Amino acid sequence: MSKATKRKHVVKEVLEEYVTPTEDQHIMRVLGSNGNNLHEAVTGSGERFLVSMPTKFRKNIWIKRGDFVIVDPIKEGGKVKGEISFILYRDHIQYLRKLGVWPEGFQEDRTSSERNEGTPKERSERKTEEEGDSDSEDDDSDLFVNTNRATVLYSESEEETDEDDDNEEEEEDEGRA
Repeated sequence: MSKATKRKHVVKEVLEEYVTPTEDQHIMRVLGSNGNNLHEAVTGSGERFLVSMPTKFRKNIWIKRGDFVIVDPIKEGGKVKGEISFILYRDHIQYLRKLGVWPEGFQEDRTSSERNEGTPKERSERKTEEEGDSDSEDDDSDLFVNTNRATVLYSESEEETDEDDDNEEEEEDEGRA
């Protein structure tokens, strides 16, 4: 089988098949890539460990931080305690939620596209606010949010700068005297 044919079958399998995890399999969220086709993942209960990407997915299917996967446990594994058996996309996640097999630890979490869009109620509220406000040009809510970057909040305090200026003035006054 050629590489292109193999890739076509693997992609078709991942996108079109809907699977449910067996009793020994876990649904996990990918926290990041550690290189060498190893990914750090967390279960719904908060247990973290490394999982490996099987050769059939390598260079064919890509996963990123925040994606959900079904993992087969490796009992004899030291550091690597699982192998990815299936990659879950938005449709697969909705299917598993309807079946009631989605882990409770991930219930409040949503996929990245759902997080950007919000719930239908939030979207309708945003539309009514935008229709009523003429100052929507300054609103950044419709901008793309990169979920692969950590959010950093910067805050400036005027008190710190005022104290520094006061201390410098006192030191200068003391130096003159």
